[in-house]
Formats: sequence, structure tokens, C-alpha cells
Amino acid sequence: MEKSRMIRGTSKSARFFLTDTTELVKEAQKLQKLDPIAVTLFGKLLTATAMMGQDLKSEKDVLTVRFNGDGAYGILLATAKSDGSVKGYIGNTEKKIGINKKDSLGNADFIGEGTLQVIKDMGLKDPFVGLTKISSSDIADNIAHYFFTSVQVKSVVSLGVKVNEKGEVEKSGGFIIQLLPGVEDDFIDKIERKIKSIKSVTDLLAGGFDLERILKLLYEDMEDEEGNQLIEEYSILEESEIEYKCDCSRERFLTGLLTLGKTEINELLEEHGEIEVECHFCMKKYVYKNDDFNTLLSKLDKRVE
Repeated sequence: MEKSRMIRGTSKSARFFLTDTTELVKEAQKLQKLDPIAVTLFGKLLTATAMMGQDLKSEKDVLTVRFNGDGAYGILLATAKSDGSVKGYIGNTEKKIGINKKDSLGNADFIGEGTLQVIKDMGLKDPFVGLTKISSSDIADNIAHYFFTSVQVKSVVSLGVKVNEKGEVEKSGGFIIQLLPGVEDDFIDKIERKIKSIKSVTDLLAGGFDLERILKLLYEDMEDEEGNQLIEEYSILEESEIEYKCDCSRERFLTGLLTLGKTEINELLEEHGEIEVECHFCMKKYVYKNDDFNTLLSKLDKRVE
């Protein structure tokens, strides 16, 4: 599978993450069979999580971004690892269009009211958990709000998913620009003014712009409130590949089923003859019969010995 691409770096005033997640979101849509509305929302979440995951250090670290809203889709969740792998799911893709809940602009609100959790599991006794109220019906606005309220960092977050007439993902991408400590807030204002004057990330990608050219466009010809031209040098520190990747396995699900207890497992097997589970992240199904449990229990007994 072709991988998506990300660049990150810094300038005098800010650090930035910029990514083209087209292939990543295409894979997510294919695996989960998402309609245009669902993949637009989900693609933005995957894009944001992929960029946020670049702060992870150890290969065992995991970042989870979870929207717990009362909108049509319920839970929206995505996780990222330091190796560039990203996965996630939408809690209720059955309930699609025709909902009554609206946002402040009168648009259908598929997120609703609730909380946004950002969980960083870095192998410590307790993971870091940041929690904020869902502030809008837009994924990007909520991520920027989280950065400002939970980690006190002013940020500009831009996310987009462009679908074609067939409802398939054409382009997906985004960027996060965060103010460095001790820098005046007006730099963020300049970036926001610049964003309003150019096309969206997905339109630029569709027009043939690569990430470096988009970055240059963002930083060049910035203006202050008086209209004076400003130049700020920047450096790209790292380029990396990211992909939609699920690490589920037959053995992992089987081990998890053991937590049901022997009595409940036997009851399910007697009633259905087998136990079927489906992975939320890649929709892969695993079927287990009585022999599967006997084999695993035998292996566990040998380990104890």
C-alpha cells in the first residue's frame, strides 16, 4: 500500500506539521466502507491524530484522540504511534443523514455536545489524559481549542478531505502551526490572515502542490495588520511516511476473549457453535471454535510449567 507523507519543522516563531493523508484516508474509507460525510469527518480526525502523534518518542507510545459526543456518529476515535501508523473508527456509521441536531450555523452536527479526550500512553503507571468540552462541530476547531485550553499553546489547525462525485476520497491533508514559547501572539494572527487569502489544503493538493510548496505559500508574503510584508525563515527538520495500519491479530482477539471467563465462553459455543468477533479498526472478522480455546489454554499451561 502506498503511504502518505508528512513534514515537520520550525521557524523563529512557530513549529509546524504539514501532511498529505490522501492514501491513508483512502485506505480507511475502503476498509470501513464510509460514505462521503463519514469519511470527511473521520479523515480529518485521522489527519489531526497523525500529526499529533509525531510528538511520541518511544515505539511503544500510543496517542489516542477521542470525541465522546451525542451527535449522530457517537464516538469518534483515532490512535497514532511513533512509527507513523494510524487507525480509528466511528462508533455509529448506521445513523447518517437526516438528523435533527444542528450546529450554531445551522449545519447538521454529527459530533454533538460532549468531551474531547487526548490520551498519551507512554508506558508509565498512568497515561496522560487531557480533557476539554467539545467546542464546535468542526474537528479542526476542537483540536485547536484543546491545544489552547489543555496545554496552553496557541495553534492554527487546518484539516480537509475532498471527495469526488462518486463519494470517493480524492485528496486529504492538513497542517498544525503552533506558537513557540515566548513569542508574541500576533504571529498566529498573521498565519490566520494568510490562510484566509489562499485555497484550502485539499484544493492546493488537487492543484498539484506538494507539501514543500504549500509550506512556502503559507510562510511567504505574510502581512501585519498595517499591511507590511513580513518574511520569516523556516526549516524542515524531518520528513516521514504515515499509513493507516491495524495491528489486530487472531491470537490477540482470542486472548481477549478469555477475559469473558470459561462459563460464558462455553455458553456461547454451545448456543452458536462458534464465536465471531470483528475488529472496529479494519473490519476484519475472526471466527473461533472450541478447539481454538483448548489450544490456547494448553499453551498457557505450558508457559506456567
